[in-house]
Amino acid sequence: MSQDPRHVPHKLHSALEMANAILDLPLTPGQREALALELTGPVRALIAEALANAGDESPVRYAVADAELHPDAEEFEVSEFAGCTTRVGLDADLDSPAGTVAAKARRQPDVTGIEIHDALTIGVSVDPQSLDAWRWWLHSFQIDPATVVLDGTVATATGTKDGATVHLRGDNVPAMYSDKGAARLTRLIAPARS
Repeated sequence: MSQDPRHVPHKLHSALEMANAILDLPLTPGQREALALELTGPVRALIAEALANAGDESPVRYAVADAELHPDAEEFEVSEFAGCTTRVGLDADLDSPAGTVAAKARRQPDVTGIEIHDALTIGVSVDPQSLDAWRWWLHSFQIDPATVVLDGTVATATGTKDGATVHLRGDNVPAMYSDKGAARLTRLIAPARS
């Protein structure tokens, strides 16, 4: 949660305008503006407190109930946050190269899963929405497009980032490669030879 404190009075004023309209409050525009300015200090204090506490909060941990689906579940700590399932090996250090890569990757909306095996090995699952997004992932992990393996509905490749080996998995990527012209244009496949 990032909040620029300079925008608090404007956001408060907008919220009061909306509340006034929805609740049909008898506040004049001048009263709403004065109220927004008066509440700015306490709201900024609440935001600062929330930001200070955000570092102490972590995604909710849960146990994997079905051991048949995840036979090695005891070896990983599993969490889910914002549509991304993260599995961290019990011996993995989150300050390691793999932990650093995980922290950076987790910020991206395409990421659906992260698995940190050890300090230097990480698996990243993505569901890119375009060939350009897939190309961005390949570039991010220094992967040569010629090394990508397409298998059914999944594309896999191995690269590196910040000292960690990255095993990249792209769900639904092979279907995007079916548009050969677009794949050539984004340099994901070699141009056709004449």
